[in-house]
Amino acid sequence: MTYLPFVFTYFFLLNVIAFTLYGIDKFWSQTGHERVSEKVLLGLAIAGGAYGAGMGMLLFRHKTLHRNFRIVIPICFVLWMLVIVFLYLHS
Repeated sequence: MTYLPFVFTYFFLLNVIAFTLYGIDKFWSQTGHERVSEKVLLGLAIAGGAYGAGMGMLLFRHKTLHRNFRIVIPICFVLWMLVIVFLYLHS
C-alpha cells in the first residue's frame, strides 16, 4: 500500500486550516477579538501549510507587510514542494 494518499490528505487539510486561520485572524483584527498568534500562523506554514498560508495572506491582505511572513512562507512552500515531488518520484 502506498502512503501518498495519506501525505496528500495531510497537506490538503493543513493548507485548508492555514488558509482559514488567516481569514479568521484578519476578521478578528478588524473587530477587536483575540488574535491567532503569529507563532501558530507561521507554524502552520512550516508544518506544511505554506500554500494555504500564502493564499490567505494574498486573498485577505493579511500579514503581507511583516518581514518574517514574506520570507518564511515562500521558503517553506518551495521546500515542501520539493519534498512532495521527491515522495511522488520515489513511491
